[in-house]
Amino acid sequence: MGAVRGRGTGETEGPGETADAGAAGTGSAETGSGGGRRAGKRAGGRGTGTAGRPFGRAALAAVRRADLVLDGIVGIGGHGGLRPAAAELALAARESGAAIVAVDLPSGMEADTGEIRGTAVRADATVTFGTYKPGLLIDPGAGHTGALRLVDIGLAAYLPDVPELEAPQHADVAALLPVPTGESDKYRRGVVGVVAGSARYPGAAVLAVAGALRGGAGAVRYVGPAGDAVIARFPETLVHGGPPAKAGRVQSWAVGPGLGDGQEARRAVKDVLASDVPVLVDADGLRLLDRKQVRRRTAPTLLTPHAGEAAALLGAAREEVEASRLSSARRLAAEFGATVLLKGSTTLVAAADGPVRANPTGTGWLATAGTGDVLSGLTASLLAAGLEPRDAASAGAYLHGLAGRLAAGRTGAPVGASDVAAALVTAWRDVASATA
Repeated sequence: MGAVRGRGTGETEGPGETADAGAAGTGSAETGSGGGRRAGKRAGGRGTGTAGRPFGRAALAAVRRADLVLDGIVGIGGHGGLRPAAAELALAARESGAAIVAVDLPSGMEADTGEIRGTAVRADATVTFGTYKPGLLIDPGAGHTGALRLVDIGLAAYLPDVPELEAPQHADVAALLPVPTGESDKYRRGVVGVVAGSARYPGAAVLAVAGALRGGAGAVRYVGPAGDAVIARFPETLVHGGPPAKAGRVQSWAVGPGLGDGQEARRAVKDVLASDVPVLVDADGLRLLDRKQVRRRTAPTLLTPHAGEAAALLGAAREEVEASRLSSARRLAAEFGATVLLKGSTTLVAAADGPVRANPTGTGWLATAGTGDVLSGLTASLLAAGLEPRDAASAGAYLHGLAGRLAAGRTGAPVGASDVAAALVTAWRDVASATA
């Protein structure tokens, strides 16, 4: 079994929850479902167990009458989804409107990966023991977990030194953020180069630069055809018409957002990958890169695909990537010899070795055009500031997800990519305050 390193008292944030949502699980399990709210209001509600009895009509009737259902059908050794009789019970529990609390993990989930290979219990809350199981933090399994609470049962001495999965929290990310000193200047803080945008998509360049300006580097150097649009919005940007190799020194590159697929775009991607500094490749750049060139690089490469782009790189179906996020991220990292930030409902960061990191921040409101461009600029800026690719990707995803929450507000509302970029400053301050 893969272990997951956790911090604090055993509470973790789920995708889309607010930063203080860790209190869920200490009392009533209220996650927004009608059943969870109703059970939370009922003192002394009925609870009915079916342990030791065959799953039949009596068991189904008992579940349908219950106000609270405890799911302990299958443990961490279960594989392949629930068998028909158990699946019928799980469906009855969901249809009853009762609050469902899973013991250790929702039955039917693959504990090590979060994959759902058949029917699985969809819990309102999960109480897990000893350590977080990877599947509880990775979709689609995370979407079946509800509010998550860890109970320490003294397993720390028996867990592996290097976990399979890490879920960074505020303090972890705060320790990574670059802080300028009295001796700093814009070059010592790092210069990030952004190769993005085209005549058709000038906004991608503006949004990537917006993220880069808020990522800790001392200067942003833009290269491409959207220089006028970039300067009009951000006059502090250094602009060059190209090619990237002649634009001046940088400590990292971000290449790809809105680049298109013409010959100039292809030359720009090849030029950037030939550099000796860390390179982040996103969007159109992922379609244009040469796998052999990436593997030959001596400087780090960070790929930031969403599921569709990852599927194209792997020669797989998008549905396969979404169903098997953990193995897909690991496979990409291995095949390209790169660090991979696989974007999605659960964003994962994988390198050729070491633990995969699952980002716990985010909101569904981030699913809008241009937010990925902001993330690319932000993360490349962190690379320029000196962070290793795994750390830059982890911190970038965390800040980006938190900025999305802040922009959408506590109750949630539609936001644009520019709103997310603007919220990055507040997100950075919020995270940095964890060590203040």
